[in-house]
Amino acid sequence: MQHYQMLIDGQWVDGSGGDRFETMNPFTAKSWATIAKGTADDAGRAVEAAHKALKTGPWGKMSASARGAIMRKFADLLAEHGQSLAETETRDNGKLIAEMSLQLRYVSQIVHYFAGMADKIEGSVPPIERPGYFNYTRREPIGVVAAITPWNSPLLLAISKISPALAAGCTVVIKPSEFTSASTLEMARLVKEAGFPDGVINVVTGFGQDVGAALTAHPKVAKVSFTGSDYGGRAVYQAAARDFKSVTLELGGKSPNIVFDDAVIEDAVKGAISGIFAASGQTCIAGSRLLVQESIHDQFVEKLLAMARTARIGDPSKMDTEVGPVTTPPQYQKVLGYIDVAKNEGAELLLGGGPSDFGEYFVQPTIFSGVNNKMRIAQEEVFGPVLSIIKFKDEAEAIEIANDTIYGLASGVWTQSIKRMFTMANAIEAGTVWVNTYRAASYTTPFGGYKHSGIGIENGLPAIQTFLKSKSVWINFGADVPNPFVMRLS
Repeated sequence: MQHYQMLIDGQWVDGSGGDRFETMNPFTAKSWATIAKGTADDAGRAVEAAHKALKTGPWGKMSASARGAIMRKFADLLAEHGQSLAETETRDNGKLIAEMSLQLRYVSQIVHYFAGMADKIEGSVPPIERPGYFNYTRREPIGVVAAITPWNSPLLLAISKISPALAAGCTVVIKPSEFTSASTLEMARLVKEAGFPDGVINVVTGFGQDVGAALTAHPKVAKVSFTGSDYGGRAVYQAAARDFKSVTLELGGKSPNIVFDDAVIEDAVKGAISGIFAASGQTCIAGSRLLVQESIHDQFVEKLLAMARTARIGDPSKMDTEVGPVTTPPQYQKVLGYIDVAKNEGAELLLGGGPSDFGEYFVQPTIFSGVNNKMRIAQEEVFGPVLSIIKFKDEAEAIEIANDTIYGLASGVWTQSIKRMFTMANAIEAGTVWVNTYRAASYTTPFGGYKHSGIGIENGLPAIQTFLKSKSVWINFGADVPNPFVMRLS
C-alpha cells in the first residue's frame, strides 16, 4: 500500500485530523493506496499559503516571462514522467492505458500552450475624449483559484484549469475527487522540481463536504473552477455567490449524435461507438443519444451492433483493451439502475443490459432502441456505457429532439451535405458541434456548455481571460480640476 500526503505551502503533510481513506483500483476491486483526509482547516491553510505566495511571495513579484519559463519546465517534467503518471491514473480510475499514454503527452502540450501566453497579457490605451487626461488599462490576476476536479479525468482536467490560472499569475488550490486523488498527487511531486515557489500550487485531498465546501466558502478564494455533475455545480455556484466569487462550471451532458441518411455509414458507426463506449461512457461529452434518420435506421443499427459486439472488455493496463471498468462503486450501481429504468420504460434492449462477468465493476456495452426523447434514459445523464437510439424523420425533427434537454455540452452531426452541416451547427444548442467526427479536442479552442452544462469556458485564448480582472487607470496631466459639486461629462 502506498501512503499519500497533501501538498500545502511546499510541504508534504498529513491531514490535521490525522485520518486517512483508501483508494481502490476499479479493475481489481482492491484498495492499493491510502490518501490523507483533509479538513476545512487544511483547506484554509492551503488558501492562506496561496494568498501569501501571490501577495507577498516571489510569485506575485515575478515577471510574466519568468512564470512562463517555470511552466515550460513543468511541462517538460510532465512529459518526462508521462508514462508513470498514466499508469497511476489507470490504476486509480480504470481508464485505458492506451488512452492515458496519449493523454499525458497532450497534458504537457496544454501547459506549454498557456506558458506561451504568460508574457502576452497586455493592457490598452483607450483613445479617451477628454483633453488633459491619460487613461490606460491593466490586466491583473484574479487571485487565489480553487480547482475542483472529478474522478473521470483527474490529471487532464486539473491541468486544463491550473495552466491558464498560472499563466495569468494566479495561485491555485487543487481539490481532486476522493475517488481518484493519486495521479494529481503524483503530478504535484513535480511542482518544486519545476521551480514553482512554495504555495503557488497546493493539493488538498478529502471529501466535498469538508474540503470542497471550505474552499468555495473561503473569503480569500477569488475564483472556483469546478468540473462535475450539474447537482454539484449548483451547490458550488450557490456557495460562491455568497462572496461574489467568479466561477467556471463544466457540468453534465446528454449529447445528441445525429446520423442523416446521406452520412458515410461506416464513419458514423465508428463515431457512435467512440461517442458512447470510449472511457466506458464516463465522459461529460458522451454521445448518449444516437439520433438516426428513419430511412437508414435498420441498416445502421445492424452495422452498429456488429461493431459494438467486437469491443474487447478487459484489463485497462493492457494496450489492446477497449472497454474498462466503471470507476466507482456508486457509479456502477447508478449505471445498472438506469439500465433497469430503460427496461421498465419500454425501451428495446439490443445489446448488453447488465454486469459483465469480466470483473466486479464492469458493465456490458449496452444499446437500447425504441427510445423516445421523453424517457428518463433519454433525458438524464447515465455516465456509463449505455446508448439510446432515437428515430427521426427529417432535419427539423432532429433539431427539435437534439435541443429538447436541459443540457447543451456537445453534439455530433453526420452528413455529406455542406448546407446541412452549417444549418445543424447553427441550430443545435450546445457548446461543441462535431461534424463527421466525435470527441475531437484541442487546447487551442474554447470548450464549455450551454444551459445546465455549465458556465464559462476552458481552453483556447479566451480561457486565460477568465483568470484576469481589468483595472482602468486615469491620470490628469493638465486638465483643470472641476467644481466638485458638478459632474462634468466632457
